[in-house]
Amino acid sequence: MPARTADPPRLRPQSRVLIVLVAAQVLSGAGLAAGVTVGALLAQDMLGSTSLAGLLSALSTAGSALAAVAVGRLSDARGRRPGLAAGYLAGAAGSSGVIAAAVAGEPVLLFAAMFVYGAGTATNLQARYAGADLAAPAHRARAVSTVLVATTLGGVAGPNLTSATADLAGVLGIPYLAGPFLLAGAAYATAALILIVWLRPDPLLLSRTAPPPAEPDRPHPEVRRPGVLAGTLVMVFSQLVMVAIMTMTPVHMHGNGHGAAASGLVIAIHIGAMYLPSPVTGWLVDRYGRLMTATASALALLAAGIVAATAPGGSVAAYALALALLGLGWNLGLVTGTAIITETVPPATRARTQGLVDVSVAIAGATGGMASGLVTATAGYPLLTLGGGILALAIVPAVITTARGR
Repeated sequence: MPARTADPPRLRPQSRVLIVLVAAQVLSGAGLAAGVTVGALLAQDMLGSTSLAGLLSALSTAGSALAAVAVGRLSDARGRRPGLAAGYLAGAAGSSGVIAAAVAGEPVLLFAAMFVYGAGTATNLQARYAGADLAAPAHRARAVSTVLVATTLGGVAGPNLTSATADLAGVLGIPYLAGPFLLAGAAYATAALILIVWLRPDPLLLSRTAPPPAEPDRPHPEVRRPGVLAGTLVMVFSQLVMVAIMTMTPVHMHGNGHGAAASGLVIAIHIGAMYLPSPVTGWLVDRYGRLMTATASALALLAAGIVAATAPGGSVAAYALALALLGLGWNLGLVTGTAIITETVPPATRARTQGLVDVSVAIAGATGGMASGLVTATAGYPLLTLGGGILALAIVPAVITTARGR
């Protein structure tokens, strides 16, 4: 009975928070999928250059870095509800700007709009922290994974609606490749509305007033004292490798004669692998510890790089397998890193610290996106993917070193 009297301040609101976050994440998943599916192709079409195709992804992730700070600070001051809603509204505005740039044929406007559009991606990732605000320590990773897996529905549906949105764009007199951003704008705006109306009570504000739950003993002493640096490094390496390979795969497929439908299918599988394994990943993190899942992340990313580097040019299945492994490796890294950060930082400074951590993650993504086009243009896609897979192995020593306090 004493345990039940402590439930209302934390456990009952947590269920409502997760339901609302899941609904918003389904929509935002469709929004972020638009840029992933056609962003690089749209830049290539407008600029006529493969080497600059990664620039659009870099600007989007750079915009997400700025948005991560803004959303983190606003959440820290006012709560998760206004912070997340503002981020999604910015993503909707960026989507509208991309459409306007495509209609006007203005690359500069396209770059500026994609910078703003990146706020939607940052907010989608920041929402995972909201899922863990009220979670019991033994279930934090699973709470994070519940929010992440919701992104799967929209993230998989979005790329597979590429043809439909392109047809709608044609009816409206909008360029073909800008069509998915119609869906992105509507999805982000609706996600913001859901949060504004229903994310009550605010999980972060409530976590600061509710009694903190007792921390259980961890089964793995080597990760008993994880720091912010350990969690950040896991997510940084995962994001850098994932964005670099993901950005250039549709471009590489296009160069091998594959159309938008094929690349859309591959990206849909990739996004599904990024989020769908989340419940299992969360259980693995809570059950077996952070070091084990961080190692699994590095190995999955390495496998993705090897498969992509050796994929026959005409094989859609090979690219799909490579990007499925890429998504799985990213998922393992993100859930692991998020769990480490959440259990390290107290509620009073949690949102601001999480925002700053996501800045590092976004900068890593921007670096990966920008470098991907240059490396592919000068050395080729196979070298990009294989090099990325090898780089991912740095996750393991980084986590071991920082987790042991060195």
